[in-house]
Amino acid sequence: MTETSELAGAVAIVTGGSRGIGLGIAQELARAGAGIAVVARDGERAAAAAAELGGDGHAAYPCDIADARACTKTVRAVESGQGPVAILVNNAGITRDNIVLRLKDDDWSRVIDTNLGGAFNMIRAVTRGMMKRRAGSIVNVTSVIGLMGNAGQANYAASKAGLHGLTKSVARELASRNIRCNAVAPGFIRTDMTAGLPESQVEELKGRIPAGRLGEPGDVAGVVRFLAGPGAGYITGQIIAVDGGMTMQ
Repeated sequence: MTETSELAGAVAIVTGGSRGIGLGIAQELARAGAGIAVVARDGERAAAAAAELGGDGHAAYPCDIADARACTKTVRAVESGQGPVAILVNNAGITRDNIVLRLKDDDWSRVIDTNLGGAFNMIRAVTRGMMKRRAGSIVNVTSVIGLMGNAGQANYAASKAGLHGLTKSVARELASRNIRCNAVAPGFIRTDMTAGLPESQVEELKGRIPAGRLGEPGDVAGVVRFLAGPGAGYITGQIIAVDGGMTMQ
């Protein structure tokens, strides 16, 4: 990926960047000229993703973002190896679906600790450096489920709705230091998770989407690229749904 433009020279951390939406985001930011730090629990997958980006300036870092100390160490490693972090994309997330009555304590805590706590851990880890440099862009990848809820996903919905509140609070705290924080809420996107759905269910989903199709990782990645770059310099504290109009009001 040799295309360079508005993010040339910037270092971007993408958590969960080894596959799906995260990989699409990493690829898009690399095309914009950024050096990518691919962060994922699976170090081998992270390394493969970084290699797939091509060119120099990309690297992989195994990290469980639910571990605050690991996040701090990872950010230090990125800044030591690649340079100051200009962009943080909190994309990593997990699901452990079940109805509330059957939701185990661990299913609740692990999803909250990873999806919400992990984003907080990474934000806190990059904030000091961004504040010193008086520059930075943070983009949290949430979900339309955090906007409308979903049966059988109380833990996931709570984690994503919490990310919306975290986004707005961080935006208010850091705006005076020229650090922006926004969120992108994808709808139903074609990934490994949706690939296993029965065709009848896919058609039912399409019927709920005004655009009449599922999204692609690139649909989300393009919005993240915009929010990460200088063109969004006056945008902060916003939640942008990328859902084909499904949640429009």
